[in-house]
Amino acid sequence: MKFFADFISYADGLSARDLALKVIYLIALVSAVAVIGASLLMRKILADIPSIDKLDEYTPSLATYVYDINNQVIAEFSVEKRAMLPLNHIPIDMQNAVIAMEDKGFFRHWGISPRGIARALLRDLLHTRAAQGGSTITQQLSRGIFLKPEKTVTRKIKEMFLALQIERNFSKTEILQLYLNQIYFGAGNRYGVQSAAKFYFGKDVPELTLAECALLAGIIPNPERFSPFSNPDKARLRRYLVLQRMLAERYITAKELEEAAKAPVPAERSTLISSRAPYFVENIRQQLEPKYGVAQLWKGGMKIYTTLDLSMQIPAEDIMEKYLVKYDSDSVSNRPPRGAQTGQSASLSSTSLQGAFVLMDVKTGAIKAMIGGRNYVTSKFNRVTQAARQAGSTFKPFVWMASLMNGYTPASIVDDSPMAYYYDGKDWRLLEGATDQYSINIATQPFMGNKDFSIWVPNDFDGKFLGRVTMRRALELSRNLASIYLVTRIGPTQVVEVAHKAGIKRNLDAVPSIGLGTSLVNPLEMVSAFSTFANGGIHVEPFSVLKVADNQDKVLQEYVPEEFESFSPQQAYILTNMMKGVVQRGTGVNAGRLKRPLAGKTGTSQDSRDTWFIGMTPDLAAAAWMGYDDDFTSLPMKDWTGGGTVLPWWTDIMEVVLKDQPIRDFSVPEGIVFVTVDPETGKLALPTCKKKMLEAFIKNTEPVVFCDAQHN
Repeated sequence: MKFFADFISYADGLSARDLALKVIYLIALVSAVAVIGASLLMRKILADIPSIDKLDEYTPSLATYVYDINNQVIAEFSVEKRAMLPLNHIPIDMQNAVIAMEDKGFFRHWGISPRGIARALLRDLLHTRAAQGGSTITQQLSRGIFLKPEKTVTRKIKEMFLALQIERNFSKTEILQLYLNQIYFGAGNRYGVQSAAKFYFGKDVPELTLAECALLAGIIPNPERFSPFSNPDKARLRRYLVLQRMLAERYITAKELEEAAKAPVPAERSTLISSRAPYFVENIRQQLEPKYGVAQLWKGGMKIYTTLDLSMQIPAEDIMEKYLVKYDSDSVSNRPPRGAQTGQSASLSSTSLQGAFVLMDVKTGAIKAMIGGRNYVTSKFNRVTQAARQAGSTFKPFVWMASLMNGYTPASIVDDSPMAYYYDGKDWRLLEGATDQYSINIATQPFMGNKDFSIWVPNDFDGKFLGRVTMRRALELSRNLASIYLVTRIGPTQVVEVAHKAGIKRNLDAVPSIGLGTSLVNPLEMVSAFSTFANGGIHVEPFSVLKVADNQDKVLQEYVPEEFESFSPQQAYILTNMMKGVVQRGTGVNAGRLKRPLAGKTGTSQDSRDTWFIGMTPDLAAAAWMGYDDDFTSLPMKDWTGGGTVLPWWTDIMEVVLKDQPIRDFSVPEGIVFVTVDPETGKLALPTCKKKMLEAFIKNTEPVVFCDAQHN
């Protein structure tokens, strides 16, 4: 004020002309200072503004999608849920809805809208809030890609400056395409119209209706507030507002508005991104993340095409869970009273049973279904690939294959009689002559109490002894002592070699008890090994990834088959044919209701801690396991076997899986002959034999002696 008072006093002594000049000089000085000040301020504001050259190289975080064999999306890996689509893949209704609602002058302005800015500024002044609103699509794009979300005048200036640059360097269609792929649609990480279409409607963008396009355009300003899931009424009003704007801009007709306004709004998020097969998806991640890196997998927009078949996976999950819920209930009712003796060395569990299931294509090794447990949220441990469980009697086919390779045939006689072993500090040795319980007691007496010696007296599940039986019958009835008899004669080392050739990966102990399945394996190894038998002795490596492509559809990797001949076709057929008998007459007879050629093997480990069934057709093989995660916990009933517990739900699953599969038998290779034998002696059958069986043999190994037994 003093400055102006002094100036007025000074001006009193000047002529009108001098006074005018002085005023002009003063205005010029003030203007220059203002311009310099404004320039310095703008320079400071724009000093750290990013270069729009980066827009040419802009690569947003894109979601990686995982597809099943039928190209259904089963999962996604993403930090921000987003996909980049060309503009011609986005419906014109979607484009028009966004333009009508967000920036109706988009194709006429040059990046900013002075009228919009003035309107927003007036609103801000009236509400005494920071600058907001009035942004064009180009401004919103510049803010979303280059700037922080704070609402300040400084950011608004930067936003407008960037918008002008973007408009000068990019076409309107390029800007609109970037915007529609970049804009935020809520749920914490949903960006772009493709991700929004999947989240809200369970479909791809090209499939959106007018009503759906309008709803998405309506929620852009505040996705949480206008979400149809949390505020359906507000979402419906916003959609109607968008439709009205589209009508006003002549993008739609009144009739189209009326029809679109009647469409329901989605009540809950889409389940297109399935929560199914989480163990399979995690297994995929573990395979690909080390190869491509975290950034590429989670932000690169890759497309992962897998072998999984959701039409098999989903019913398998539902059926397994239904049975395990029932078994949990049964285990509670069958648990003995507190303090009562169970007669079992293993403890009983108060926790829930666990299960695992894996389905594999015999010819290719493609994994069609994988269930690693009952609840991925509570336990991410994959019991298909990570478990180490005793195989029980499902391991016996490896013993039988080793025996076939050593000259045995399905008609060979084996001994299912008492036996005992002692450990001399170096190896397990058979107690010669100990062939009944009395002689075993006599033979083991000297070792009792001797710490340098251990005694092992194996037995069968039912506590009975069948004596001399054929190899076939011993496998069908899963006789433990017959298995140990064979291991003793061919050597456990050969059994280990056969198991590894079939597909078992882990180290196995070459001990006599290997014939009882005491070695630790997982279901994926076992189904892979059984598939080798079903595939005529050809082993194929299990795999789950068919193809991986980048976000431009460039193929990064494709499946290359891995296979090699482990056994001769004749040996594989003979074993598979014996395993068919397990289903036809043995411990797996319950699977016979599938009414198709099927080979398999049941399994129950010591104290029923693990129960198994692994079965196969000429095309598919599946392994099912059930037990408790605690290795020392058993199932609550002694008669809970693989054939009595796992086999029913394995069969129910396969009934669904196989319903559309052709009924085929295992092909018979050259060099196989069929001979009618007596099933008790394994010798050629006579007309007087009450029972006869057509048995398969490798040529020149068939029996030549006729049955001499006296049949009662």
